[in-house]
Amino acid sequence: MTDTPESAPEAALDKTFDPAQIEAKWYQHWEGEGLFRPERPDAQPFTIVNPPPNVTGSLHIGHALDNTLQDIVIRHERLKGKDALWVVGTDHAGIATQMVVERQMEAKQDKRANYTREAFIEKVWEWKAESGGTITGQLRRLGCSMDWSREQFTMDPHFTKAVVKVFVDLHKQGLIYRDKRLVNWDPKFRTAISDLEVETRETNGHFWHIKYPLSDGSGHIHVATTRPETMLADMAVAVNPEDERYKELLARGATVTLPLTGREIPIVADEHADPELGSGAVKITPGHDFNDFEVGKRAGFKAGDMLNMLDADAKVCQTQDGLVPAQLIGMDRFEARKAIVAFLEEDGLLEKVEDRVIQTPYGDRSGVVIEPWLTDQWYVDAQTLAGPPMEAVRSGAIEIVPKTWEKTFFNWMENIQPWCVSRQLWWGHRIPAWYSEDGEIFVAETEEEAQAQAGNKKLTRDNDVLDTWFSSALWPFATLGWPDEDAPLLKKHYPNDLLVSGFDILFFWDARMAMQGIHFMKEVPWKRLYLHGLVRAADGQKMSKSKGNVVDPLGLIDKYGADALRFFMAAMESQGRDVKMDEKRVEGYRNFATKLWNAARFCQSNGIVASTSVAAPKATTAVNKWIIGEVVETVAALDKAMADLRFDAAANAIYHFVWNQFCDWYIELIKGSFDEETKAVAGWVLDQILVMLHPFMPFVTEELWSKMGTRENDLIVAAWPAPEAVVDAEAKAEVEWLIALIGNLRGAKSELGIAPGARLTAYVADPSDATRAVIGRNGTAIDRLARLDAIHFEAAPAGAAMQVGAGDATLAIPLEGVIDIAAEKARLEKAMAASVKERDSLDKRLGNPAFVERAKPEAIDKARADHAHHSAEAERLAAALARLG
Repeated sequence: MTDTPESAPEAALDKTFDPAQIEAKWYQHWEGEGLFRPERPDAQPFTIVNPPPNVTGSLHIGHALDNTLQDIVIRHERLKGKDALWVVGTDHAGIATQMVVERQMEAKQDKRANYTREAFIEKVWEWKAESGGTITGQLRRLGCSMDWSREQFTMDPHFTKAVVKVFVDLHKQGLIYRDKRLVNWDPKFRTAISDLEVETRETNGHFWHIKYPLSDGSGHIHVATTRPETMLADMAVAVNPEDERYKELLARGATVTLPLTGREIPIVADEHADPELGSGAVKITPGHDFNDFEVGKRAGFKAGDMLNMLDADAKVCQTQDGLVPAQLIGMDRFEARKAIVAFLEEDGLLEKVEDRVIQTPYGDRSGVVIEPWLTDQWYVDAQTLAGPPMEAVRSGAIEIVPKTWEKTFFNWMENIQPWCVSRQLWWGHRIPAWYSEDGEIFVAETEEEAQAQAGNKKLTRDNDVLDTWFSSALWPFATLGWPDEDAPLLKKHYPNDLLVSGFDILFFWDARMAMQGIHFMKEVPWKRLYLHGLVRAADGQKMSKSKGNVVDPLGLIDKYGADALRFFMAAMESQGRDVKMDEKRVEGYRNFATKLWNAARFCQSNGIVASTSVAAPKATTAVNKWIIGEVVETVAALDKAMADLRFDAAANAIYHFVWNQFCDWYIELIKGSFDEETKAVAGWVLDQILVMLHPFMPFVTEELWSKMGTRENDLIVAAWPAPEAVVDAEAKAEVEWLIALIGNLRGAKSELGIAPGARLTAYVADPSDATRAVIGRNGTAIDRLARLDAIHFEAAPAGAAMQVGAGDATLAIPLEGVIDIAAEKARLEKAMAASVKERDSLDKRLGNPAFVERAKPEAIDKARADHAHHSAEAERLAAALARLG
C-alpha cells in the first residue's frame, strides 16, 4: 500500500484550485492501489463493457462523452458498495491498423509486398507495442476508472480462441456460409468494407441519357445513369409493370441490344422502375449496384451468372461472356467512363447530359470512390440471429433507453441483410477455413482438425480475415473468459448490467452483440442499452476536419481540467438529443469546481473538518435541520436520476445543491455561528457533497476529501450517502422564508439602484404568528444579510415604499430619502420603453414567415434569444416600477 497523496489530518488547501496539479497524482494513486476494482467477492456485481476504441485511435470528443457517462455510472455503483467491473480494451481495427503500418513503410520507401504475411504481421505487433497505447493514456487523463489490470485486446490469444470457436460453431449450424453477393469494395485497399466505413459525399457529376436500340430495329428505349461505364455489364432494362408505355414491349418479350458490347438483354417488369422518373426505364447492372442486384435476382439471374466488368483495382476486365471491347480492358473505371461517353456521342446514342449533384460513396480511410462489387465472401445469416434480440427487446429483457430508439431498432432488424464478415486484409483474425484443390471447404478450429476432415487432400488456408465487428460482437462475454463456461468472471458478470453507446453504432455493434450474446450464452449480453447522441459544434453542425470545427477534448482538459469537461458532458446529455459544444459552459463548470474549493477552504479556516459518520449528525437549529433535509432531497433526486439514466437531471441536482443551497445560503447563514453542532453538520454536509459529486468530478472531490481530515478510505471507495434523516418541514419553511426575504430584498435594491449595503427599515402589517416567530428567531441573520435595522409589526408610514414578499408576508420598505423617486421612475420608464420596443420589433420579425424561411438558423436563434431577453427585461422593469407605486 502507498500513502494517499498528501494525506492529512487537515492538510491546508492551496489558495487557488489548479486541476493540473491534482489530476495525474490521483489517477496514478487510484490505479496503483487497485481502487478501480477493489476486492469485493461477496458484493452484488455491476458490469459495464467499454466500446473498445481502435488501437490506432486518439481520444475525440465523442469518446469523451461516451466514456464520461460510463465512468459516472461505474463510480456511482462502486460508491454504493457493488463489485463494479468496467471492462476495458482496444480493438485491433483491421483496416485502420494495416493502413497505419503500410503508411509507415511507404515513408521508408518500403511496402507490404516485400514481406511474407507472417513477417508483415510481426511488424504490426511491433507497431502496437510502440504506438498502440495512445488512447488508453488519454482515457486515463479523462479520469476513466477502468479495470486496467485486465485490459483486453481483440487479438489476444484467449480472445482469438473465442472468435475462432464462434466462426466454426456458426458454420456447423449453417449460420455462416460462403456466397457471391455485392459488397462495398475499396479499390485502394482491395478489400470489402462495412457500411460504417463508407461515407457519402455530395459531388458534382452528370446524368447521362442514353438510347438503347431495341433488338428488332423498331426503335429505342431511353435510360439515364450516373455511371455509364457500368453498361458493359448491363443484363436487363427494367420498366414498371403498370407503365402503359412499355406494356406492348413486355407482352412481346422485346429485348435490347447494348451499344459497344452487342449483348442482347431482356426488358423486364419490376416495381423498382418508377414511371414518374424520366423515361420510366432503368438499366440493370446486377453485379455493380445494390438495387440492381435485387432486381436481377427477381428477374431470375443467379449471383454466379451476374456479369462483373471490374477487377479488384476497379479497372475494366472481361466479362464472362467475353463481349467487352479489347480497347477498354485494363482501363481505369473513370477513364473508361470518358471513352464510353465519347463512343455513345459519336454513335448518336447520347441523348443529353444533365449536371447533377450526386450522393457518392467514399472509403472513409482510403478517400476513393467505393465500388459495389460482386465477389465471393463469407456471410452470417443475420436474419436468423436477429430474431431472439428482437424478442428480448419486446419482452423487456433488454431495455433500450431512450425508448424512442426501439422503432429504429426493429425496423433495421426486421429488414436485416446477410452480414459480410470477410475482409481481404492480412491483419486480423484469419478465417479458419481451408480449401482442397477441387474447391471443397473445410472449416475447423485448427489446421490439424481441418486436415483430419479432408483426409489426404492437400489444403490451402483462406487468405481473408474477419470483419472487426465480428470479433467485437463477442466483447461482453469473451472478455470475461468464454469459451470457458466455468470462468469465475463470466459466471458473476454476465450478463452485463448496462451498455452505453452512441446511437450511430446501434446496428454495427450493439445489435450484433445482442445476436451473438443470446446465441452463445442463451442470455442477453446486457440488461439495458443506453444510446446517447453526437457531440456537435456550437452551431449544431456535425464536427469534421474539413469544416475546421473539431474540438480536441485534451485541449479542453489542459485549459479547464478533466472535471469541468466531464461535468459539461453530463449536464448537457439529455436523452434523445445531441450535445452542442459550448466552451463557455466548460469554463463555467471549472468555476463551479473553484467555488466548491473556496467553500472547503472557508470551512477549513473555521475549524470544520471531515465527518466521522455516514448518518447525519444531530441538529437543533433550523438552519442545520434545513441543510440536512436538503441533503436528503438531493440524494433522492440523484438516485432517481441515475436509475433513470438522466445524466442531465443528476448533474443539475448536485450543481444547484452545491452552488445555491450550500455555498450561497448555508455558508452565508452560519457565518459567525460556528458552535460544535454547526461544525459537525457543516463537515458532514461537505462530505456528502464530495461523495455525491465524485462520479461527475472525481479529481477535485478526491483532493478535497483527502485534505479535510483523517479518512479510513479514499473517496473513490467511500460509502454512498445514507443520511438516516428526514426533511424537517418547519425548519425548511423557516429557512426558505429567510432566503426569500434576503434574495427578494437584494433583487429589489438592484432594480432600484440602491446600494447593496444600504441599511433600511421594514414594516409588516398584521403579520401571522409564524412570520413573527421566524423574524424573532433570526434577528441576527436578518440584520447581517438583509441589512434591515428593524422590522416593525405595523403599517408603513405614508409615502413611496417598495414591497418585498417572503412567505405569507409582504414587507413595506419606505424609500423617502433613500432614492430620488421621480428620477428613478423616469429612468425605469425609459429603459422599459426601449425593451418593449425591441421586444415588439423582434416579435414581428419572428412572426414573418419570410424571415423564418430564409434566414440562417443561427440568425433565427439569435433573434429568439434577443426576444426572450428583452421580454424578460421589460417584465423586470415593470415590476420595479410597480414597487415604486
